[in-house]
Parts: sequence; structure tokens; C-alpha cells
Amino acid sequence: MIKDLPPNIVKDIAVAVALEGETAESKTWYVYIINLKNEPIENVLITSKGYGEKNGELVKTSVLRHSIPHIGPNQYKLIEPIDEQTFGLNNEYWISYYIGRDIFDKKFIFLPESIVDNNFIKLPVVNKPGVMIL
Repeated sequence: MIKDLPPNIVKDIAVAVALEGETAESKTWYVYIINLKNEPIENVLITSKGYGEKNGELVKTSVLRHSIPHIGPNQYKLIEPIDEQTFGLNNEYWISYYIGRDIFDKKFIFLPESIVDNNFIKLPVVNKPGVMIL
């Protein structure tokens, strides 16, 4: 039965962590989903969680769930703010969405310490500095 399902490979969808602003005391970060396709995606469901080891102890964050009804072609939507203290953890975003009647899903994982200045690019569509996973 599973062999009968189409592969539905996720392409042209990205998750990005963007630097929104900074003061002398702190930086403000947001996580976005970016639709780089020339068609809309619908019924977008996202789960996010952090996990890993910090100071020799296993750490897990709460699992958060988000729903976005529609993301147009070459548009982006805010998923959530993210705290710099979680950058030492794996930050996982599991995205599911529909194009027509077909469902797609993919896990995007920001590895520990991957959200650093050396990895910054100018994020497409969002036009802010940040780190992106395609």
C-alpha cells in the first residue's frame, strides 16, 4: 500500500531564522516559513521543538503547534519567535502542507550552534539577515 503512494518530494519550501533587531542587551529573532514556489500552499501545519544536551544534561523544550491556512507564491509567514538560549539545541520544525489534494511534509532541523553570524545570508523574500534551510 505505501508503495502505491506518490513520493511528494518537498522543494522550494524553506524555514529561516531571521534577526529582527538588536539592542545592547539582546537580539530579537523570529522563525519564518518561506514559500519559494510559484503556486500557493494550503493548510500548513507546523510542529516545533528543541532538544539536545546543555551543560551535560538532556534538555527538551515544549512542542508547539502552528497552523497557517494559506501561503501565497513567493510569500512568507511568521512561525514563532525564538530565544537565543535554544541555539545550542537542535531546533526542529516539521512542516506539512497541501498543494491541491496532494500532501507534503518535511523535517527541518537547525543543528546546535548553526545560527551564527558566519552562516548569515540575506533571506530571499523576507529580505532580512538570517540562516535558512531548504
